[in-house]
Amino acid sequence: MKSLILQIKAINKAWKLTNESMGNDHPLSMNLRDLKARLQIRLLRDYAPDTVYLTIDEENSTDEPLFSLRLVSSIEGYSDVDHLPVRVAEESLSHAEIKYFQSTKNNFLSIKK
Repeated sequence: MKSLILQIKAINKAWKLTNESMGNDHPLSMNLRDLKARLQIRLLRDYAPDTVYLTIDEENSTDEPLFSLRLVSSIEGYSDVDHLPVRVAEESLSHAEIKYFQSTKNNFLSIKK
């Protein structure tokens, strides 16, 4: 899991740098953005809700709503694994998956009771 988180962080940084230098519409920017999202989906499917979960980011002021992938316990000094647009999550995940991934392990166990 640590390796996957570090990959997502590195790709996110490369994506931001590519956006700044080449623009959002450059093919490299789009490929990095899409790769980051695919790896985030993999992280969720493999490790949620025990170690990572989704939460709506209320503080980010972008044009579209974003999920933040939060870690239950920090890994390598990271408490989150960047943002995933809600639109992308809804295109890639089922409604049931999104609901499940929005629950931390403790919340999920209390919901099941």
